[in-house]
Amino acid sequence: MGKGGALSNGVIKKIVLSYTYVAIWIFLSFTVIVYNKYILDRKLYNWPFPISLTMIHMFFCSALAFLIIRVFKFVEPVSMSRDVYLSSVVPIGALYSLSLWLSNSAYIYLSVSFIQMLKALMPVAVYSIGIIFRKDSFNSNTMANMLSISFGVAIAAYGEAKFDSWGVFLQLGAVAFEATRLVLIQILLTSKGITLNPITSLYYVAPCCFVFLSVPWLFVEFPVLRDTSSFHFDFAIFGTNSLCAFALNLAVFLLVGKTSALTMNVAGVVKDWLLIAFSWSVIKDTVTPINLFGYGLAFLGVMYYNHSKLQALKAKEAQKKAQQADEESGRLLEEREGGGDGLGKKSDSQD
Repeated sequence: MGKGGALSNGVIKKIVLSYTYVAIWIFLSFTVIVYNKYILDRKLYNWPFPISLTMIHMFFCSALAFLIIRVFKFVEPVSMSRDVYLSSVVPIGALYSLSLWLSNSAYIYLSVSFIQMLKALMPVAVYSIGIIFRKDSFNSNTMANMLSISFGVAIAAYGEAKFDSWGVFLQLGAVAFEATRLVLIQILLTSKGITLNPITSLYYVAPCCFVFLSVPWLFVEFPVLRDTSSFHFDFAIFGTNSLCAFALNLAVFLLVGKTSALTMNVAGVVKDWLLIAFSWSVIKDTVTPINLFGYGLAFLGVMYYNHSKLQALKAKEAQKKAQQADEESGRLLEEREGGGDGLGKKSDSQD
């Protein structure tokens, strides 16, 4: 009975910890999104420089990742040659910088709620780009699901009260670059047996992002900032904002490491609904019934996609276990047959 009680306590503790990791990730992701919106929106903090903000994040995250890996040695660096870094990490860093730049830029033109609705297109982009790079195979059922998600997002866009075509273009571009980055991570890194957690990812990728972003920054934002004599760098605002962005990466490490990527996807859906509710009730963004209806359709499509991926993963694991069991049975059978032959020969020689 004591053992059963201990087991129950262990299960309860595991469940509580899992929900704690989910809550921390949702809170930090929520905070970073709203904080970025606050800084970039012309009606709020009014600092519409998304490249500069992203570069501040990358510099801050690079510095902290360097301290964690090289100085305090809390996390081991990944063994990586110069050729692998240039051929794999640099392209991923370029795509990541473009994704962050465009997604942050979208907050200047679109509401938080509508941006979250557009982000529902991420599975569609990942699947489509996976087919282009021959990482995924075409499946009519999956494509029908992707079309249903796209249809739902299109309805949500049609019902958007403050539709801005340039903002939509920026956000869709961010989704496309992020999806390409995720596919290339599988092709360029995972296929080579290289896995990067959020800390090592920042250590290797964030400096690349900073360098790539510095090129458009010099031509687009630096002249404006240089001529804006009234601007003074607010260490409290940008420091806490960057710290939240870094903490979010740590939360991702905890959530995926202690639970699963699927848990993170489901938690992301909860976060999106919370952001939509917050955008409507606190920021006072207009959310129309057509918005909600369209996003509801897209939401059902995304959940079905996650469910299908989970079922496929379970089937693959079951097949792998069955194959291992067959191999083990075959090995035992060979050992028995080999043992039987040996005994038989021994008996013959004795006769």
